[in-house]
Amino acid sequence: MAPQLLIRLATAADRPAIWGILEPTIRAGETCALERDMPEDEAIAYWTGPGRAVFVAEEDGRIVGTYYLTTNQRGGGAHVANCGYMTDPAARGRGIARAMAEHSLEEARRRGFLAMQYNFVVASNESAVHLWQSLGFAVVGRPARRLPAPASRLRRHPRHVPPAVMAPRQGGRSGKRAPPTDVTDRRARIGSPAWHCGHP
Repeated sequence: MAPQLLIRLATAADRPAIWGILEPTIRAGETCALERDMPEDEAIAYWTGPGRAVFVAEEDGRIVGTYYLTTNQRGGGAHVANCGYMTDPAARGRGIARAMAEHSLEEARRRGFLAMQYNFVVASNESAVHLWQSLGFAVVGRPARRLPAPASRLRRHPRHVPPAVMAPRQGGRSGKRAPPTDVTDRRARIGSPAWHCGHP
């Protein structure tokens, strides 16, 4: 029988498990634009900061992923949601990131957000790029400067370090580039790209 995945709001008791997921990704410095030596308290404060709803993905009692949902900007940008996602390295490739992404879209809709937009998806993080594209997102731009990366990344991906700006596209999953869309109706055009940091 396949393990059951439960995605729920995080509690204070989940902090050690959340740190156990955040730490290896932060230390690797390959898919997230956070300081590689960021201490636990600072990382947890970042992930669970004010205005962020934090969720965990739990599989047979073990937390294997986490994401936060927040507003992209205050004021005029408060109708646009932004998320960050991380998966336990030992649990990648099992559909956990996809489950969290789909859950976050539904949760954003439930909370009244009108759009979901991401940024800082590192181009060489091909699994993340593929996931967002499969869910109707498209690369809509790239910053001019490269993301500083560990030597290991530069050896593997010497031309593929810049992060990508990703936002939902119109026209279904044809791959055609188009403006960002509404999380309630993917045919509606609203907003502009925002930023995302994480590793599915």
